[in-house]
Parts: sequence; C-alpha cells; structure tokens
Amino acid sequence: MNREGFSILDLYGEDHAAEANDTIHQDLNLTQVVDHMAARFGRGVRNFYKYMPEDMQEVLYRRAVYSDVKNEAVRQALLSFTAKLSELEQLRKDKDKVQNSMQKNIWEIREAAFYCDMYAALERELSAAQPESEGLKDLLQLLEEILSEELFQKTMEETGQILKEIREIRFLITYDRDRLSVTLGELPGEGAYEEWISRAEEKDVTAMPSPYGAEIPLCDLELECLNELEDKKPQLFKSIRKSKIQAEPLQLSVLKRFEREILFYLAYVTLQQEMTAAGFDFCTPKLTEGRKTEAEGLYDLALALTSLKDGRVVVSNDFQYKTGEKFFVLTGPNQGGKTTFARSLGQLVFLTKMGLDVPARTATVPCFSGLMTHFSVEESVETGRGKLMEELVRLAPMMKINKKGSFVVINELFTTAANYDAQIMGKRVLEHFTAMDCMGIYVTHLKELTDEKDGIVSLRAMLDENGRQTFKIQRGQADDIPCAENQVNKYRLSYEQLKERL
Repeated sequence: MNREGFSILDLYGEDHAAEANDTIHQDLNLTQVVDHMAARFGRGVRNFYKYMPEDMQEVLYRRAVYSDVKNEAVRQALLSFTAKLSELEQLRKDKDKVQNSMQKNIWEIREAAFYCDMYAALERELSAAQPESEGLKDLLQLLEEILSEELFQKTMEETGQILKEIREIRFLITYDRDRLSVTLGELPGEGAYEEWISRAEEKDVTAMPSPYGAEIPLCDLELECLNELEDKKPQLFKSIRKSKIQAEPLQLSVLKRFEREILFYLAYVTLQQEMTAAGFDFCTPKLTEGRKTEAEGLYDLALALTSLKDGRVVVSNDFQYKTGEKFFVLTGPNQGGKTTFARSLGQLVFLTKMGLDVPARTATVPCFSGLMTHFSVEESVETGRGKLMEELVRLAPMMKINKKGSFVVINELFTTAANYDAQIMGKRVLEHFTAMDCMGIYVTHLKELTDEKDGIVSLRAMLDENGRQTFKIQRGQADDIPCAENQVNKYRLSYEQLKERL
C-alpha cells in the first residue's frame, strides 16, 4: 500500500478536492443538500461533492466504505474521532492565547498527547468494529504501522510520563492574616484531589483549575504558584523546558487527508439517518454494466429536506427506461412536478456515481460515464446577453464535449424562441445526445418533441379528474388541452368567468 497516496475516497489516490462542478449542484438543487451537511460538518465537506469518479471500480470502492460507515459500531468510532478533532482544534486555539513560557511548553505537550491518544483510540475502536471494506481495512493497517513507529511511541511515552507527574502534583495555598503560602505535599485526609474538594466545606477550601490548563491569561496568583512549583520541582520543570515534543511532526499528510475525507461519508450518513427518521426511503442502488435504469419511489432529496421545515408533501415517482429507450421527453402543465422529477433523476445518477445511497425504495442504475445538466437561465445583466443567448452559450460546450454514455438532464430550453425555431433546435439537441449514446430527460412545453422514435419516450405530468396537479409522472402522449384547461381554471380565464368579470 502506498502510504502517501492512500485515500478512503479515491481508489487511485488522486486528490480532486479543488475541482468544481457548481453548475450541476445548482441545477439539481444539490447545493441545498450539501449546505445542510456542511452546516454540521464544516465547509470543507463541500469540496468532496464537487466531482464524481468515472471509474466503476472507484464507485464500488466508495460504496463498500459507505456500507461500513452505516454500521453502528464503525460510525460511532468515526463520530467519536471527529468529535475529538473538534476538541483538538479548540485546544490549538486556546494554546495560541497562552503567554507564559512554561504553560506554553505544557500545552504543546498536551496537544501532542491528545493527538496520539485520538488516533490510538480510533485504531482500537475501529478494529473492534471489524470493518469489511478495502478502504477501512487499509486504514487500520496504516494506523497500526504509524502508531508503532518510533516517533509516535516515543511521544506517547514521554508525554504520558510528564503529564502523569503534573497531574500528581498537590499543593495547598493558605491564606492567613494577609499572608499567602504555597505548600507542596499530600492533602489532608485520603483519596484523590477531586474527591477531597467535593467533601471539603466551602468555607475551608476553594477549587482552582490547574494553572497549566487554564484557558485564559494567568492571574498574578497563578503565576506565583507556577514560580513556586518550579522551585520545588526543579527536575520535572527542567525536563519540560528541554522537551522538544510537538504535535506538528506527528501530523502526517496521509492523516490530514483522512481527517478531511471521512467527513464526506459521515455527513451523508447523518443526513440519511435524519431523513429516514422522518419517513423517507433510501436504498443502495443496484449497479449494472448494461443500460437498465429504473427506480421505485424516487423523490427529490432537496425538496424532501425542505419539507422537514415547511411540512410540504413530497410525491415520489416510479420510472423505467425499457430496452432501446434513451430519452424521456416530459410535458405537462406548469407547476405539475416536471422540473422536480427531472431533478430527482439527476440526483439519482449523481449520488449513485458518488458511491452513496439514493432517495428511493429501489433503484437500478448503470455507471454512466458522466452527468450533464442544463436548466433554464435568466438574462445576464453583466454580459447583456438575452435569455436565449445565455442558454446557447451554456449548451455549446455540453454538445462539444466527447462524453459518450453520459446522463443528460435538460429543463425548459428555448422558451423565448418562436415555437418553430424551438422545435428545430430541440430536435437537434435530442438527436445529438442520442447519437452520443447518452440517456436522459428533456423537460419541454413543446409536444412536437415527444414523437416516440429513435429511443425517445413521451412522459406526462398528470392531472386528476378535477384538473389539479397530482405531481405524478407517467407515460403518455403530450396533450395541450389539460395544460390549457389547468391554466385557464387557475387564473379564472374561462369564457363564463371572463364574461362575468367584464
């Protein structure tokens, strides 16, 4: 195993965290989902959701790690580790405030000891949890090797001894007739210092935090105590001053990378638990090397997340691409759930490629070579381009890139163009992507694009018997009449209503 290239996220050790894919996030409302996770696990989580592995083996590698992370024992070990990471970060911030040189030395020792203990606990708890994935098994092997090396062993031994001696120091501060005296020695009675404090009468004794662990600048009394203790324990404090112990040499790049990457899995599994508790389904999609693509109970994860706050009802849908089918062309009334369904398809492909569970009861998804999205945009004030030009400028690179076998999500293109022009451009877009052996969905108001040929399948957003949106998507030929009737009724534009109003 290549230690420097080890990653629990990327099978081949490449670090893609700086790559950006913000367009897909915005189009599919994944920004809302990632921001929700980042609010708990930190902004760094966003980086790992900006790129997708293209290799099937890497997807399987991640899926195996994620399967382990869903295991309660593994998850608790990792959550405990990340909680300690937060403590370590706070310890470092507090250390920077320390001004007394001796106190500073001891804080350096505390940080190094905490760092070693943190990884030792992770190795111990993770080993007990018995992970099955290649990624976490390799991580355990790596931790065993690192913790057994001389640097870690020597640091744990030296810091352990110094901190043990410091903790065993006992002294009394006695105030009598305007005089303070500091006396080393055993405390009155028996038992630990903390127990003696809890038994003592309030008028007799007051508990003080250790001057070596104080999180604020020391007061004069604490400084005097430190000076007295140094005089009374010269050997101990001499060894502390000479100590070169620091946490920095222990923080190997491979460990720093692990600390960042583990948040990718923990953030999503925490989100999944939250959504499952609210009654939403998740499943591990079945990966296929063929073209079979289908799901039952698929829903928009971003919409579901919003519903936790506003109580909105989330409607799920079933779908299936049959043999030879490549593109859904979806028509129907405005506000009928077309865009939401298109987003849910894109989210399904995205999350599958990320190696994560998906928002559905069941799902089968190929390992598409890529994911491309294009949603309707507004006019650009900065460039001065109209809406149609903005759409074409963004569409051009999508059609030029050689991404055969991708999944493509297109939503409401060419709405500002004349119908005849929009039909021609829309058909050419569909012809281009089907010729590239892509699959996908095209949401449109143009029923002329729904001709079922060359792998094109017509879907409709359905209405109930009263002309109201059901948000259900089904196969069927496009029909202008329900759409028109729906809008006429919504805005009270029927002949009788207009006659009454006018």
